[in-house]
Amino acid sequence: MILDALLVLSDAQAVTADAASTNTIDLGGTNRRIGDGMPLVAMFTIDVSADFTTTDETYSFQIIESAAANLSSPNILAVRTVSAASAGLAAGKKVTIGIPIGTPTLRYLGVYYDVGGTTPTITVTAAIIPQSFVDEQVYYPGVF
Repeated sequence: MILDALLVLSDAQAVTADAASTNTIDLGGTNRRIGDGMPLVAMFTIDVSADFTTTDETYSFQIIESAAANLSSPNILAVRTVSAASAGLAAGKKVTIGIPIGTPTLRYLGVYYDVGGTTPTITVTAAIIPQSFVDEQVYYPGVF
């Protein structure tokens, strides 16, 4: 599967504190219905495993919308929390969140990482893709 660069919200983004994605999708105009006819998801690929050293770390992934390009004062469209202890956040794993049909209603779309605990650390790549592509996506770790 090939990702459209304009739909990549985080590209190996290192997260150690709550943060919005480094990129946003500008939906422009007033007709912002995306995914009509084909469900879309935000797919998060874990590039570097989540830290769970002190066992109190938490990792929550959110799809957000905002009227501002910097994603300030966002509305949360969907959330998924994954326990690092469950190995669900090991390098190469995928976390997906469906984008509710009929949303977003605001101009900018992005994702937000809500992390907690003593030493939360994770590196993530996130993109918007059709739901049917999730099983076809293959992760190849960087060898640079």
